[in-house]
Amino acid sequence: MTESVLAAREGAIATVTLNKPERLNALDRSMWIRLGELMRELDTDEGLRCVVLRGAGGKAFAAGADIAEFANERADAAQAARYGAATAAALRALGECRHPTLALIEGACVGGGLLVATQCDLRICNASARFGVPVKNLGLTESYDELEGMMRVIGPAASLELLLEGRIWNAREAYEKGLVSRVVPDAGVVEEAYATAHRIAAGAPLAARWHKKFVRRLADPRPLTDAERAEGYACFDTEDFRIGYRAFLDKKKPEFKGR
Repeated sequence: MTESVLAAREGAIATVTLNKPERLNALDRSMWIRLGELMRELDTDEGLRCVVLRGAGGKAFAAGADIAEFANERADAAQAARYGAATAAALRALGECRHPTLALIEGACVGGGLLVATQCDLRICNASARFGVPVKNLGLTESYDELEGMMRVIGPAASLELLLEGRIWNAREAYEKGLVSRVVPDAGVVEEAYATAHRIAAGAPLAARWHKKFVRRLADPRPLTDAERAEGYACFDTEDFRIGYRAFLDKKKPEFKGR
């Protein structure tokens, strides 16, 4: 049986692939569970420096939820809450991953696919990409856990625009509204996404993890503690700082150790 979510590693970059191209990578419960498992495993990998998420087949990142399983898995509120626990766990594992994450989006990025993409740090799409959350047409809502990433990326007004209208955005509109970081011609999107991943991987991994942590923390209105402010200078005690500083002076490319 073919795995519905795949993980591969090349050097310091991992690729997680939603692998159900015959259904445009529509997410079912088993895929949510496996996605969460893989992201938790990757989070513990000290040698990793970037994770790329993509959909198989080149026609879709993910075309939402697999509606075919609703009759058995989401037929009422109690079932939906149990199903939602798997969805929330996967989104949380993705959003809390220490390593930089990049969504490589080709084609449809709809519903659950959009929710996955908005938990990533960066989103690079092809010119043919399209985006939406048309759950109003099913009489459904997205849960609080499912909406968190979208709200953080595009804010309340644009989130409500997607949810209330159910309209599909093209790549240009998605870029203009801050949903994607970059739009690339169809033929070059894979190359550009992995070039971005390699640029991230070439940097100091501890610095990348700290920056992810700091940006998320600053979105929280609670005042920073003294310990949190002090952590902003912890990088100066790392081996990576000494490597980077010396490489800069010597006009050489730094080889960071993650220490």
